[in-house]
Amino acid sequence: MPPSSPTVPKRVVVKLGTGVLTSGVGQLDTARIAAVCAGLAALRRGGTEVIVVSSGAVGLGMGRLGLKKRPAGLAQKQACAAVGQSLLMQTWQRGFEPHALTVAQVLLTHEDLRERARHLGVKACLQCILDYDAIPVINENDTVSAAEIKVGDNDTLSAMVASLVGAQYLVMLSTAPGLIDQQGTGLIVPVVEKITPAIEAMAGGTTSETATGGMVSKISAARLATKAGCGVFIASGAEPDILARLFSGRSPGTFFVPSGLPMESRKRWLTWFQRPAGVIQVNATAVPVLREQGRSLLPVGVTGSRGTFAAGDVVDLAGPDGKIFARGETAFADTEISSIAGRSTDQLKPLYPGRKRLEVIHRNNLVLL
Repeated sequence: MPPSSPTVPKRVVVKLGTGVLTSGVGQLDTARIAAVCAGLAALRRGGTEVIVVSSGAVGLGMGRLGLKKRPAGLAQKQACAAVGQSLLMQTWQRGFEPHALTVAQVLLTHEDLRERARHLGVKACLQCILDYDAIPVINENDTVSAAEIKVGDNDTLSAMVASLVGAQYLVMLSTAPGLIDQQGTGLIVPVVEKITPAIEAMAGGTTSETATGGMVSKISAARLATKAGCGVFIASGAEPDILARLFSGRSPGTFFVPSGLPMESRKRWLTWFQRPAGVIQVNATAVPVLREQGRSLLPVGVTGSRGTFAAGDVVDLAGPDGKIFARGETAFADTEISSIAGRSTDQLKPLYPGRKRLEVIHRNNLVLL
């Protein structure tokens, strides 16, 4: 449930949409930014580490370049981001200066979070910034992001960051006051204990010229973050003293209850930070062994594969019905699957004489979805 009394979380990620930061295309809402910075600074003084995920670079670039509509072309959007990102960081630094806080720019692509060494490097860098008592301000690196390395929207990015750093709460501030029950009461849903199809049906997209996503992406982000053990608020960035109210039990928005125990960090990385390279198909016997017994996937349980992947790549696992039920790091390439499928480890030992372990996916590298 949302905090019912004043609480001091150790670490909070706050995501702000373009609509919160601007009053029109390229027009900064300086009063609102100052209010948000004051709220973030108050959290910091109270002992909470604060990480900001900020949209706005493309929108600010559009304003500086005299564009009224979000460009359709990738190069044009990248150019807008290149112009707007420096303006965005200047804005945040000016907002925090009255509170004697320094901001640190962190620009990320999906590849930075997907590749394990870079993933851990980003995590270490963010921790170091916090140790210096600075405020990380994170945005997707839209200037270089193409489809294959793009996260997609900052709602998803904020949930990934919250999972990466083990935040207790993710706060998504936007023009929406929360999740509204448009199919029924028309009122804000105060608490969501589980994201069901009915909850998803309440979401809608966005028609803003500068924004992406909308409530659909926020629900998706909330699902990711809550499964990582992080509570999620969706609230209006225009509400006075919004952050103080959220953490004093006077939440005016929607709170998504976190799942039970969070997954350990490597399994979070496998689950949420990967784009699987292919699919390994398993037989009906292997599915309950993996699901219920927590065992490794052996060659005898494999029936085939789809896609092109190498040993060490992350792949999905599908049962006989074709449904994806798990994900893991494979020890075999797709070119090897047909030769090992259905065989026992004793049968394969002569083919791999120097190999001590013949699991296709070891249980430590496997997570159920």
